[in-house]
Amino acid sequence: MSFIFGVSTKAIFGAGKLGMLHEEINTPMGTVKGKKALLVISNGKSTRTNGYLDRVEEQLQKAGVEVVLFDKIPANPTKPVVEEGGMLAKENGCDFIVALGGGSVIDASKAIGIMAANGGDLWDYVQFGTGKKQWPVTPALPIVAITTTAGTGSETDGGAVITNPETDEKTGVFGTGTFPVLAIVDAELMTSVPAKFKAFQGFDALFHSTEGFISNKRNEMSKMVASEAIRNVSGYLPKAIKEPTDISAMEKVAFGSYLSGIQMCVGSCTSAHPLEHALSAYHHELPHGAGLIMISKAFYSFFINKHVCDDRFIEMARLMGMENAAKPEDFITALVNLQEACGVADLKMSDYGITPDEFEKMAQNAKDTLGVNFLNDPCQLSNEDCVAIYKESYR
Repeated sequence: MSFIFGVSTKAIFGAGKLGMLHEEINTPMGTVKGKKALLVISNGKSTRTNGYLDRVEEQLQKAGVEVVLFDKIPANPTKPVVEEGGMLAKENGCDFIVALGGGSVIDASKAIGIMAANGGDLWDYVQFGTGKKQWPVTPALPIVAITTTAGTGSETDGGAVITNPETDEKTGVFGTGTFPVLAIVDAELMTSVPAKFKAFQGFDALFHSTEGFISNKRNEMSKMVASEAIRNVSGYLPKAIKEPTDISAMEKVAFGSYLSGIQMCVGSCTSAHPLEHALSAYHHELPHGAGLIMISKAFYSFFINKHVCDDRFIEMARLMGMENAAKPEDFITALVNLQEACGVADLKMSDYGITPDEFEKMAQNAKDTLGVNFLNDPCQLSNEDCVAIYKESYR
């Protein structure tokens, strides 16, 4: 029953809620104070093309805030880009950061907030791998997270995943103040996401909670949150993909993603995440959610074959719509059915340049960069087990 719940982010959830942003800045009851903001977006075109950038800038103008734009965040944010963003925020005297985008943009903004407040080298503050394991002395700049995707739950938690190209490490970055002070989760900003990326993001949200559901760190609070996340994402993701104008379906997926972010705060993820991080650490074009989908069947089958938590897999299968599920293998059936319904059942590692001769170094990389997640597994994975999961997943 024991758990610690400390999610400090004020969340404004609902279609059309972006219009409330100006009410939260420089007002007596607002969450953010300041006259200048670093507005962080991706290096793509969608935020501009869909008008979201203009709408956010209009909201900030209403609040009397000057904007400094930083538009260089890639799909897998990197250490050099984060350090550049931190320097830009510091040089311009920014009071807070507004992250407009998906998990990559929000993650990058957390690390930018640390760098703007503390300076130095980002890897000074990384607690894993080759990081110097220093805790940032000064709290990060306050962060407003406006998510345009339903996947990572990064608008809810305090962690950032950043890649160091020099060391091929993709790992977590944390610091005081990295929980966003405000999150706006508006499904109207998510309908324009292309179908395949909506699927990748939705499965990322799903796996945050399926991992938490089988984790040995699971508690009653994380189970409750994960259960509703699994139910909402699996129940509505296919419709949100096939009918992109269906705001109701998109809201359900967004709600599941938001809950999955909370699950990571009150519960934990397992080794699936570092196993995927190792894939995309070496192959930056691989979307995180796509990598998770690729390894998911083999990953969960490993624990099913060990019979370490059969009841949990049966319960997840029921949450995913198989009301009569009676054996742990039913979860795999439900998982594959969902992947087929979302058009992502045939993803191939080889399409992203991944080769089997990389698997041993990837297995070691996963343990070196986020070994703490492996401790949450229902039973422990050896390096050989990790390689076997990669091999079984390979196409």
